[in-house]
Amino acid sequence: MIEINNLSKNYRKIDKVFLKKVADKVLKGEKNKKKIELSIAIIDSEEIKKLNKRYRNINKSTDVLSFGEIGEDISEVVICPEEVEKNGKDFKKELTLVLIHGILHLFKYDHEKTKKAAEKMFQKQEEYFSKIKF
Repeated sequence: MIEINNLSKNYRKIDKVFLKKVADKVLKGEKNKKKIELSIAIIDSEEIKKLNKRYRNINKSTDVLSFGEIGEDISEVVICPEEVEKNGKDFKKELTLVLIHGILHLFKYDHEKTKKAAEKMFQKQEEYFSKIKF
């Protein structure tokens, strides 16, 4: 089950159907056999800043945070569209990239561990991104 909640007070409509398709492609691509309950929350800049401070001790907003891992009761990807928009270019493509990135973290990919781990994660991210039809 993939659930998307737009909790943002300040942001435009998010294409939930498209985001579900992206999430589903990544989940299936990782050949996950565990029961999946994925929550995707769209929140404002101040809210993601609070979460980033609380869970990572980083006192600033970010574009995406991931909580849990696939196979736990619930896994969550939290996205801030205001921060995504700052990444530049095409909003829908940037949103897609951060969603893929967040889901890969749930599969324990970690770009902050080592250079090799980062290369592996970003290669996977680009692989999935290239399969998305915009």
